[in-house]
Amino acid sequence: MAERNVGSSNSIGLLSWKSLIALLSLALTVFMLSWSLMLNTRGQSQFIDQNLYPHLKHYNPPLIDHEQEATLKVFMYDLPSEFHFELLYWKPDGSAHWPDIRSNVPEYPGGLNVQHSVAYWLTLDLLASDFNNAGGRNVVRVHNSSEADVIFVPFFSSICFNRFSRLNPHQETNKNKELQQKIVKYLTSQPEWRRSGGIDHVIAAHHPNSLLDARMQLWPAMFILSDFGRYPPTIANINKDVIAPYKHIIKSYVNDSSGFDSRPILLFFQGAIYRKDGGFVRQEIFYILKKEKDVHFTFGSVQKQGVPSATKGMQTSKFCLNIAGDTPSSNRLFDAIASHCVPVIISDDIELPFEDVLDYSEFCIFIRTSDALKDKFLINFIRNISKDEWTQKWKKLKEVEHFFEYQYPSKKNDAVQMIWRSVAKKVPVIKRRLHASRRFSRFEKPASKSIFPLPRNLIS
Repeated sequence: MAERNVGSSNSIGLLSWKSLIALLSLALTVFMLSWSLMLNTRGQSQFIDQNLYPHLKHYNPPLIDHEQEATLKVFMYDLPSEFHFELLYWKPDGSAHWPDIRSNVPEYPGGLNVQHSVAYWLTLDLLASDFNNAGGRNVVRVHNSSEADVIFVPFFSSICFNRFSRLNPHQETNKNKELQQKIVKYLTSQPEWRRSGGIDHVIAAHHPNSLLDARMQLWPAMFILSDFGRYPPTIANINKDVIAPYKHIIKSYVNDSSGFDSRPILLFFQGAIYRKDGGFVRQEIFYILKKEKDVHFTFGSVQKQGVPSATKGMQTSKFCLNIAGDTPSSNRLFDAIASHCVPVIISDDIELPFEDVLDYSEFCIFIRTSDALKDKFLINFIRNISKDEWTQKWKKLKEVEHFFEYQYPSKKNDAVQMIWRSVAKKVPVIKRRLHASRRFSRFEKPASKSIFPLPRNLIS
């Protein structure tokens, strides 16, 4: 009897295992069929019982066209002309705030002045939007501030510093300081500034020393800068502000048919060698490279034929050094791009314009400062870059150079429109901050000062 029971138990166990295997096989088959159907499904509506949701039967999700960008709406203050075109020695006709740029565009002064002319080009672009919508324009000037995404302040602060920051004899202050005081008083009294605390305002301060006094009072605004070298991080940073390219001084290399073998200079630098702050690196690299035969490393300036000399040098060089000076950035990078001379960037803290769109590693070489200061590291690194790699970067330079061109009228994807694009990308953050600041506004008295307090590190 015991043997019969054991045999019966074995039979039952064998049957259970077979059943279990059969069930697992069936489940695996159903799973594979379901997975196959899911992979072949082209739309979400095929996962859903459309009898339950009949409105989905003919629904096809729209494709997002990333090329189509919303137009940025900008309100521009009609500032007195002393803040903008009068700084270029333009004389207003009667009570006119602006020149008639359809017949006469005031010229911006040349030399080193022009490299920081961002406010000038943006102002021209907004004035032109009143009568010219050509060229793939992505910004329009509105004349009612309540319709605007941002408020633009047309203060030519860079040329104001360049021309009027020196103190003349028998003067207690200079025009640069006076205009900064006036612009602070003007802006903080405007309903647009009081309504937002200034965070939806856009101010170009591209020269590192421009708005030197006013920046600590106008800090909630979005600054358009060349870099953050002379700003505390709570006053200016990449989350709040926009980095714009310098306007290159060297003319663009049109119809460039040169190549690796027709550019005899391996590495080129011409400019100020002895600098303060972080600029000691230039001096150290000069001593490291000065005996290399195919390296051009000399002092130079815009005077004494400096620009023609630099133009010829860059256009006949394979690589152009861009080394940190008084600040992390310099115009030299953009002169190199215009010359199709592959930039070698030695500036650990540099911020680059439009880096969300452009991959600078495709057309630039980056070397850490600590490595560049090692004996023979820099020159050996450059010599080991192959002709093919250089040629790829040279071709890429020619593809991207239009992103760094300032011009009037502006054209699609030039520097002017790329700056506006960068501003537009900050708008959702601005609106979120504004909306959040109004949560308890019904319980509070109207603020007489900025609704955004001064950063803690600036409170004494």
